[in-house]
Amino acid sequence: MTERVEGHGGELALAALRAHGVREMFTLSGGHVFPLYDAAHKAGFPLYDVRHEQSAVFAAEAVAKLNRRPGLAVLTAGPGVTNGISGLTSAFFNASPVLVLGGRAPQFRWGSGSLQEMDHLPLVAPVTKHAETVFSADDIPRAVSAALTTALTPHRGPVFLDLPLEAVFSVGDTELSEVAPPAPVEADPEEVARAAALIAAAGRPVIIAGSDVYAGDAVDALRAAAEALQVPVFTNGMGRGALPPTHPLSFAKARRVALRNADVVVVVGTPLDFRLAFGDFGDAKVVHVVDAPSQRATHVQPAASPAGDLRLVLTAFADHPGDRADHADWVAELRVAEDAAKARDAEEMAAETDPIRPARVYGELRRVLAPDAITIGDGGDFVSYAGKYLEPAQPGTWLDPGPYGCLGTGMGYAMGARVSHPDRQVCVLMGDGAAGFSLMDVESLVRQQLPVVIVVGNNGIWGLEKHPMRAMYGYDVAADLQPGLRYDHVVEALGGAGELVGKAADLAPALDRAFASGVPYLVNVLTDPADAYPRSSNLA
Repeated sequence: MTERVEGHGGELALAALRAHGVREMFTLSGGHVFPLYDAAHKAGFPLYDVRHEQSAVFAAEAVAKLNRRPGLAVLTAGPGVTNGISGLTSAFFNASPVLVLGGRAPQFRWGSGSLQEMDHLPLVAPVTKHAETVFSADDIPRAVSAALTTALTPHRGPVFLDLPLEAVFSVGDTELSEVAPPAPVEADPEEVARAAALIAAAGRPVIIAGSDVYAGDAVDALRAAAEALQVPVFTNGMGRGALPPTHPLSFAKARRVALRNADVVVVVGTPLDFRLAFGDFGDAKVVHVVDAPSQRATHVQPAASPAGDLRLVLTAFADHPGDRADHADWVAELRVAEDAAKARDAEEMAAETDPIRPARVYGELRRVLAPDAITIGDGGDFVSYAGKYLEPAQPGTWLDPGPYGCLGTGMGYAMGARVSHPDRQVCVLMGDGAAGFSLMDVESLVRQQLPVVIVVGNNGIWGLEKHPMRAMYGYDVAADLQPGLRYDHVVEALGGAGELVGKAADLAPALDRAFASGVPYLVNVLTDPADAYPRSSNLA
């Protein structure tokens, strides 16, 4: 079934975007893309603008990650596009279905030196699934639809379309085909059966579930597989919360014990990268379950690696017809280690020391965050503690920069989260180093009435660099920030609110005020610069 659409290039693009479920546009104003704004304005299509293009792309990525649908950023030509490349690259590493529409200098004057004339495709092609210049208005709906289908097809990821000035401003008339979701890809049945048999026969199996489990809507299938095979589950990325912390097979603190003693490690929906020791788990056999053959590890040789729709693979694991080993003793052993680690964490999170230890900040946040709160990490040292101490209760509530590790996601992610979930708490956990990348976009949140809470761990240093450099060389350089800087005053100057907290006893009332404020509110917590996250001493 097709629909006839006509109008200028912006209207043609918007028709295709809406057909694919895009519901909002993030941008920073630029003349090359005015027709897209015109189309949105006339149609009552939500449009949110920012102070730096990277925030527009990060906002679109947050929408894509949280909602499992495309996010849209519109960037003007030249520096608009180049400013957004870090966001595109993060989306590429995070498999986020983001579409960036870029303005482009007019083709009919190409080579004459028009304003911001630049061929963007060679820059964005390495960090997108598809990049194309669309030279005619009539071709825009086809290009948008094809790009979004590509973005949503596993392995998901960002796409880019360049729209020359005359194409997006011209009037066109074309057919828009009905949108069909990508068909699920079935993994090789023999590979799935081999993997299931390995897991079922293992004496000490472990599952590690990552972001693609959430992106692929495979959370229920993961739970079913874990319960059917009685395998303990650890999570990372947006896999966090796939099993609630109260689930008898949900583990977070006993990972070192589990991976040291496991005989089969099942990694589902996340790469075998630096976060997982590059897939080296000693003598344990590795089962790597991925959503597309392109995601199979090439630097290690798994015992099995099914590639296909994660729901189908995990459901097949749950329905495994063969014998199953009894894992009760293994689960109980890990539960002892988990409970002991939680007891240690509880002591650290209740620490009354001044300067404030980062663990205490997270102890207070655990008290005030609702089960469905969206928690965003933007930082290094301070946010590392978040991964240790916060345990999301629900899937789809955790946003971090992912394996690319790009700072500056915070305000864009906050905007995308607030737009996606206007009735939930949105809390950004930010290091004072990361604050330098995006804090100006608090003004965008204020102006568009998008309240969030920002908690800055302010230790006046680049923590993940200062301590290791001192350990290696006996000194450090380029690792200090202004101690006690008033980031709360910055937010106040931009129209929000905030306060400085220097004593542990003052944390709880400050957080209560922040979450009750109804405006962008920054709690500036002076944390102990000597208290470094343990990973800061390990550059690997």
